[in-house]
Amino acid sequence: MLTIFLQGFALSAAMILPLGPQNVFVMNQGIRRQYHLMIASLCALSDIALICGGIFGGSALLSRSPLLLQLVTWGGVAFLLWYGWGAFRTAFSQHLALATAKEMNQSRWRIVVTMLAVTWLNPHVYLDTFVVLGSLGSQLAPEIRSWFALGAASASIVWFFALALLASWLAPWLQTQLAQRIINVLVGLVMWAIAIQLAWNSASL
Repeated sequence: MLTIFLQGFALSAAMILPLGPQNVFVMNQGIRRQYHLMIASLCALSDIALICGGIFGGSALLSRSPLLLQLVTWGGVAFLLWYGWGAFRTAFSQHLALATAKEMNQSRWRIVVTMLAVTWLNPHVYLDTFVVLGSLGSQLAPEIRSWFALGAASASIVWFFALALLASWLAPWLQTQLAQRIINVLVGLVMWAIAIQLAWNSASL
């Protein structure tokens, strides 16, 4: 059982660690110390739902509905372009302090909606959880499948809370104007790079 748990943990961790829109958003909220633990919790819960959905039957649904994946992909492209533009606009604002203060005054529900969009409009999430984890987990015997899912879910919980807490701890060094400009430029570049990659891959199918 422990071996299956560790396999799920290691595979999930390998897919979560690369820099993506979800990780960038959690890191940004941690640096701002703005609902960062709540966001880490919601990201982990979303991942758990997707992981369990993929391992316990969702992979078949996705493989039968390429139109659904296309809709999610192009919705994700549009959202990432919009989010990246907002980051660039903040980075190059002449009044960075005012722009940052405006972002800090966002309501809790707007931050939650943004988190949901970053997570659920990212096609990579479905490919990772439904296709990779789902196809591997569904091949396991029913009595050990839950241990694989538990390992994969545990990796998400550990990673998102560690990322949020580490970013919060580094916040005093990352809240200078220069650091904020650099961070926002990097956020914009990551969001646009992923959006372009998604659009390119979708168009070439």
